[in-house]
Amino acid sequence: MIAYLTGNITYKDPTYIIVETHGVGYQVKISLNTYSQLKDKDTSKVFIYQHITEVAHTLFGFADDSEKSIFLLLISVSGVGPSTALMVLSSLSSEELEKAILSEDVKTIQAVKGIGLKTAQRLILELKDKIKKGNQSTDFSNIVGSNNNKIKIEALSALQTLGFPKTSAEKSIDNILQIKGNQITLEELIKLALKSA
Repeated sequence: MIAYLTGNITYKDPTYIIVETHGVGYQVKISLNTYSQLKDKDTSKVFIYQHITEVAHTLFGFADDSEKSIFLLLISVSGVGPSTALMVLSSLSSEELEKAILSEDVKTIQAVKGIGLKTAQRLILELKDKIKKGNQSTDFSNIVGSNNNKIKIEALSALQTLGFPKTSAEKSIDNILQIKGNQITLEELIKLALKSA
């Protein structure tokens, strides 16, 4: 199993990166939190979870080991697969997720696309004690965004990659940009769109 990759990040997208190491490019799915930390770096160490099925070998990457630990906790819950866990970590920071689980805030967890009431309740029930034991909190700093048009295009691309129809994604993005204006970062825009779509 691959534990981590260290190399050049040759391609960056809010949903995946390509890490080149020893002449091989690895496509790695990432959360928005990891994207925030890696988007200004040319080389990095990326912690890896390798998901192997009959039809595919998929790599999931994390900028730090603590986010990987929370991801592993999430996929340990019945009914939560790697893609859903990544969606959770793209919609909520590790800190927000931890707080929601500890305070039994079902609504916040349920606001994530693909998480229903039963799954949200199961997450709280199964992870509350585990999170209490090991404080998994990670602080993700806000990164200043670029111009509105570029952000809109990148956010739309990311939402479509995550399975949103183009028209509803565009509508969500436009509504958020009208309210928030130029000060919003790409990560914040995608997070808000994930919650409103």
